[in-house]
Amino acid sequence: MDVRPRTAGDPVPDILGMKLAHRVMLKDAARLVALAEDLAAGRTPCDLARAKAVAAYVADFADSVHHHHTAEDDVLWPVIEASAGPHIDLTALTDDHSALDPRLDQLRAAAARFAAAPGEDTATVLAVGLAELRDLLNEHIADEEVSVFPVIEEYVSVANWQDVESRIQKRASLTFEIPRVVAATTPQEYAALRAEAPLPVRIMIALLVPRFRKRERTVFGA
Repeated sequence: MDVRPRTAGDPVPDILGMKLAHRVMLKDAARLVALAEDLAAGRTPCDLARAKAVAAYVADFADSVHHHHTAEDDVLWPVIEASAGPHIDLTALTDDHSALDPRLDQLRAAAARFAAAPGEDTATVLAVGLAELRDLLNEHIADEEVSVFPVIEEYVSVANWQDVESRIQKRASLTFEIPRVVAATTPQEYAALRAEAPLPVRIMIALLVPRFRKRERTVFGA
């Protein structure tokens, strides 16, 4: 990619998409912990079919977190470093990313065990793994937004930012990501996203959101 840093007076990149990605991750992490704790305590009924649905959602969530941090490492970080130079040090954030994958693997394994044998013990292990991931994400995302967002807005050009977003979206599982993002937006944010979205994405929103809400009811009982 040809990186041309933003200069004073140039338009500022719109980082709403990245903010929403973070918001969605934190929202799902929190509600998955609450669900797993209720399952472990026996406060929420769970037959084998629901256990499999919960495990599948956890696996998709883990894949989503993995996609997000690897896309940052592979696509976004090089652009930020080329644009901002000595004004940014991404070492600590990259180290956080390296610590995530083993936890995600453990979480997928815990979800699979819960799906095979739902009960207090397997739900407790799942709840502990989800709580550890939630706490790590809360801290990491807070650090990232404080240290990275201002640098993007000051040093990354609109053209380079749009290219980054396009490349990251091509790697994402849109059937899982789009409905979750839509659910996390305010009415004003949704209007802005829909206005900018190409027709295929608007069609995907119309098709995917109802299906996802049905999945949510199966998993979360909401």
